Amino acid sequence: MPKTMSKNGAKTKFEQYQKALESKADELRRSMSAQKIAQVVSRLDVPSDEGDLSQQSHEEWIFLNRNTLDMKLLRDIQGALRRIEQSTYGVCAACDEPISAKRLEAVPWAKFCVRCQERIGSETAEFDDDDFDSER
Repeated sequence: MPKTMSKNGAKTKFEQYQKALESKADELRRSMSAQKIAQVVSRLDVPSDEGDLSQQSHEEWIFLNRNTLDMKLLRDIQGALRRIEQSTYGVCAACDEPISAKRLEAVPWAKFCVRCQERIGSETAEFDDDDFDSER
């Protein structure tokens, strides 16, 4: 049994996190639908010159990037909801230590504790820096 499940009131707290996660997932789905509709409507306008075409291409690029970020966040939220169902929510996936309530309140879909997330972030940054250095 995960360490956080043994605390009194943990189940009630997890229900609050679950509601917050479900609400955020619904919000993302609505936003993504609205963005998709707006994108389809904007495609109905035929660009009259290169400037309009450039603007339309830029808007499509923004739409795709935002949609990619929204999809990643939605997958993270769905993963958190699965962890709640599996009673592993609130436990760091890297070190198996409890994730602080303060972190879960700020980022309810967090998979890692702050310490592990910082370590992962710094390793990723080092990897990206190495790639950049090798390209020069």
